[in-house]
Amino acid sequence: MSELKITFGPWGETLAELVAAGRAAEEAGATTLWVPELHRSATVSAAALAAGTTRARVGTAIALAFTRSPMVTALEAMDLDEMSGGRFVLGLGTGVKRLNEDWHNARWGRPVTHLRETVAAVREIVAHAADGAPIALEGEHEPVRIRGYQRPYPQARKEIPVYVAAMGPAMTKLAGEIGDGWISHELCSPSWLAERSLPPLAEGLAEAGRDRASLDVVVSAACSIDDDKAVARGRAAGTAGFYASVRTYAEFFAFHGLAEDQEKVIAAFRAGAGADFLAPAVSDRMTDALTLTGTLDEVAERVSAYAGLADSVKLTPPTHGLDPADIRAAQARIIDLIRELS
Repeated sequence: MSELKITFGPWGETLAELVAAGRAAEEAGATTLWVPELHRSATVSAAALAAGTTRARVGTAIALAFTRSPMVTALEAMDLDEMSGGRFVLGLGTGVKRLNEDWHNARWGRPVTHLRETVAAVREIVAHAADGAPIALEGEHEPVRIRGYQRPYPQARKEIPVYVAAMGPAMTKLAGEIGDGWISHELCSPSWLAERSLPPLAEGLAEAGRDRASLDVVVSAACSIDDDKAVARGRAAGTAGFYASVRTYAEFFAFHGLAEDQEKVIAAFRAGAGADFLAPAVSDRMTDALTLTGTLDEVAERVSAYAGLADSVKLTPPTHGLDPADIRAAQARIIDLIRELS
């Protein structure tokens, strides 16, 4: 397993618990700690982890790219890189149109073009914030014109890694073209990675004249470990159900032979079950195909299936529909797995 980096998405009911979980995973051997953006701000959570850890990289998986200006994103990235001593990774994703417009009152342009411009602007600001060079970037979505600005604070690095989260082929190709890394969807089987993700990544790399070694391919894996496989499955089923309730993912579920299984989840959702509480409608075969469940040894073997395809695996505990005690139990077993794999 030495060639496959094991990374972790810690959970905490409080920020203090989040940091404690991150520190435990770091001590177990996790090479990167990732934080999402939904119920907390990704950058604030990353700041807490940056202050509370010493060795592992700290990354956002992901921060929403269009709800902050490129200037604010760049400033937060430089602050986080300073706090962590050069350990920060900026993971960006688009989110969906409704979330951007209805929740954040943010502009939703053509997402591939919009994200390309956002990443370019963030990199340019990070590169020149300290030297005061004028910045003039044209763009359909994120034009930037900065003159007379020079950031008077120490800067850990003038280049901060930018990872692009993507699922569809066009955005995945963009990740291969411009990203320092690519972050998969939370449900990403080895077969989906090999057949649907790696080809557009390779296309993007080729178009940019880059080699495969320049891209960190990070596969996300919802993980549930228990000596009782039914318990492990039961904890992970809510995560599968949450995503199965979204018809946009129909092609993904059909690819795995789970079209009918998804329809049962959608029917339960339409009948009034909350998106976080769809586990009873999820089949065992859906959970087995799309999440890593079982005993510690079984899950370790499932992780090894990504070797030769991915560079890093991001393990996260299930949370959908679970009470804090169950999430803590699941998280503790993942940290045991990280220790075993490392």
